[in-house]
Amino acid sequence: MKQLSRARRVGLCAILCALVLRLWDEGYGDKLLNLLTSPGAAAFYIYLETGRDVRFSPSLPAFSPDFMESPPAATLPVTEPTLPSFSDADGLELYYASTKEPDIPALLAQPLQWNLRGEEPTVLIIHTHTTESYTRVDEPYTESAAWRTTDEGYNMVSIGEVVREILEENGIPVIHDRELHDYPSYNGSYTRTRAAIIDYVNQNGSIQLILDLHRDAAGEGSHQMRTLAAVDGEPSAQLMLVMGTNYDTYEDNLSLALKVHAQLEAQCPGITRPLQLRAARFNQDLCPGTLLVEVGAAGNTHPEAQRAAEELAKAIVALAEGTETVQPAP
Repeated sequence: MKQLSRARRVGLCAILCALVLRLWDEGYGDKLLNLLTSPGAAAFYIYLETGRDVRFSPSLPAFSPDFMESPPAATLPVTEPTLPSFSDADGLELYYASTKEPDIPALLAQPLQWNLRGEEPTVLIIHTHTTESYTRVDEPYTESAAWRTTDEGYNMVSIGEVVREILEENGIPVIHDRELHDYPSYNGSYTRTRAAIIDYVNQNGSIQLILDLHRDAAGEGSHQMRTLAAVDGEPSAQLMLVMGTNYDTYEDNLSLALKVHAQLEAQCPGITRPLQLRAARFNQDLCPGTLLVEVGAAGNTHPEAQRAAEELAKAIVALAEGTETVQPAP
């Protein structure tokens, strides 16, 4: 019985040796040896033995006399956004549809004294014309009218969500109003938004910035204006700040708008259209730090508008602690 078992073991060893020789002849032996002695395998052995995460040059065999550990991968430093000087108004484009003639250089240079970071909400995002949407490109939503929809995934609520997410990721607490202020009736939109803003401000004394996000419209029928910029090589809508001047404190809001406009152009040249001064209020008289921003136009696509909204959010983040040191919000 013992002789039979010994014969079986000898036979299995012979078969195994024959199989290994056959694989070696087929070139698999060299492949296995290369794998076991590769730089990646060498790094793995060192990790098992020492816990160090190293990298080796792939250009040399792992056990070559010249084989040595390569330097660690370079790490790019994390840098805070650089603010423009706010001392040169020559590069800013403005469109005057108002009789007011403010001192633009002085308002641009005026210090911004706020801090949007804190525990309580400091930013309110609202949409007077909530149902405004963009040129459809096979998106699966129903229009309530041309270039309008109640679908939050494609109307101005979706643009506000882009801004909200980026702000909150950067420590800026946000209230995002999702009410349809222009539906079912477009008339009275600003009146309904005004009442909502008053309620929010009365209940949240920490609010310092109010963003009323719209999209522009110009053209006839299917021929709608498309604003166009480039963000990281991709097509983007443009942004336009619209400032009302028919109230006593309009210059406070204009000072902020000029800084946002300058910051946008500094971080992404061409992203803005001329800042407009109009003979209106747009509810901007309710609170210092109220901006109306047109995010693209009806001729833009939804992705183009989203890219522009990202740039708007980045500009606000860059200005989150003002243009000089201030105390954090409560």
